[in-house]
Amino acid sequence: MATRTPGLVLGDDGTTRCWWSAGSEEYRVYHDGEWGVPVFDDRRLFEKISLEGFQAGLSWLIVLRKRPGLRKAFDGFDFKKLARSPKSRVESLLRAPVMIRNRAKVASVLNNARRALELIDEEGSLARFLWRFEPAPAARPRRLTQAALRKLTTCPEAQALSKELKKRGWSFVGPTTLYAFMQGVGLVNDHLEGCPVRPRIEKTRRALRRP
Repeated sequence: MATRTPGLVLGDDGTTRCWWSAGSEEYRVYHDGEWGVPVFDDRRLFEKISLEGFQAGLSWLIVLRKRPGLRKAFDGFDFKKLARSPKSRVESLLRAPVMIRNRAKVASVLNNARRALELIDEEGSLARFLWRFEPAPAARPRRLTQAALRKLTTCPEAQALSKELKKRGWSFVGPTTLYAFMQGVGLVNDHLEGCPVRPRIEKTRRALRRP
């Protein structure tokens, strides 16, 4: 049910949330417990980049529902294992019942796994590299309303990260995809003002020790 504040909805459990979470129980769970929570684990960061690549042109809900099966198909997104995969593995992955059958996207996961190992050799960890592109507080909207969020399809930091990853040979890492990645893993907190998750994440962010 809509509230008086644009972009916020009241769930049947009596909790106010960002409007996009009202579409399904999966969205609600993802919104409340995962979206925007800071992530420093390299495997989880690689998984999120991979899933955002699959999401391009699709609904995130499709990817979210397929995520358990995709995790199984891609060895839990263990990029060290995936990097050792022969090119022929793309064919077997495309035959997996749960797979989003886009050859380029499947091949991208294996390619990016190899690129991830190269990056870690240079930078020490994915987290250390990726969190370097966290937007400064001054670059963020002073008040995050629905109108402001709808305009945030990307940002200069996501554009810079996209350029750097592409230079390193990564694929399916456009600036819009990477901004969605930033939203998901907490490089930005895009819960709307008035959403109860927003202050909880802000408290977490204030206590963070960046990698």
